[in-house]
Order: sequence, then structure tokens, then C-alpha cells
Amino acid sequence: MLIRTELPGDRDDREARYIEAAVGGIVVTSLYLPNGNPQPGPKFDYKLDWFRRLRSHAAKFIKQDVPVVLAGDYNVAPTELDIYPTRSWDKDALIQPKSRAAFKSLVAQGWCDAIRTLNPSRPMYTFWDYKRNRWPRDAGLRLDHLLLSPALAPRLSKAGVDRKARAEEGASDHAPAWIVLS
Repeated sequence: MLIRTELPGDRDDREARYIEAAVGGIVVTSLYLPNGNPQPGPKFDYKLDWFRRLRSHAAKFIKQDVPVVLAGDYNVAPTELDIYPTRSWDKDALIQPKSRAAFKSLVAQGWCDAIRTLNPSRPMYTFWDYKRNRWPRDAGLRLDHLLLSPALAPRLSKAGVDRKARAEEGASDHAPAWIVLS
């Protein structure tokens, strides 16, 4: 059942970046956080403000002990493990300290980063740019995340990335991230 089609907190924001539905007793969200480039500038400010609104909304789920999956393209590689060794992205909004701090602040509310929880020490890329032969070189980033509320996290049994989908002809530059709940 559809719950909402926009992230609360800014009546003037008309970008379609958030949807929320109740599915089998779980609130499932799909989000597409702003990229934020170029930074600094208004697009980066919008990204950080959107993160602030997401944290505010997400805190309500935690407080109410609701089983929730915050799923989507966060446009953040949260740690060095989430990006292949390179300096080519150093000025990109995807890895800026403020972007990473915003993601960390969201997770610190009590959210479980499903993929990192079950794969704590190995890269689990979800995005490979079309440029510079990055897919064949496995020069990726983990930008897509599945965050589970404390009410749902104990049910996490598997998590991963469907890398085969990225290899198909005409594929997106993202591969699907997935979870299995018990």
C-alpha cells in the first residue's frame, strides 16, 4: 500500500526522489538522493539539505519502532572500502567529508547497513561508471544502500549485489543491491 510519494520537510521540492509503501508489514522506501555535483555550490547544498530531511523523517521510524528498509541510491560511498583505490573521484560530491558525515549520521540513528554488516571487509560495489573501462577493471563504488531499522535488522539473513545484471548488454551503470529477510 502506497504511504507517501515525497520526502517531508520541503513543500517546494518537486523532484521525484522518494516513495514509501507498506509491503507485508514492512515499510519499504525507495530513494534517489541528489548527486550534489558540482560542489561546492547549490546542488551540493541541496544534497546535504535532502540528507537532513531524510534523517529527520527516518528518526520517526526509529522512535516508533517500525520495521523499515531505506533502500536506494544514496549517491555516497561512505568509506574508503566503498570505492576502488583512486584519486580520480577526490573532488566528487560522492565522497566528500560532508556527504560521508551525513550518511554516517543517518546510520548512527540505529540503522543497520545490511550489505556492510554481512560483508564487513570486502568491497561490494553497486556502481561502475561507463568511462575509462571501469566495469571490466572492477573500478566501482558502493552508492546503493539498504538500511534496516532496529525493528527489522534482526531478520537480516543475506545481502549482496547482483553483479551479473551490470554485465548485460545495455545495462545500467548500477547493479541491484538486495537483501533476504527471515
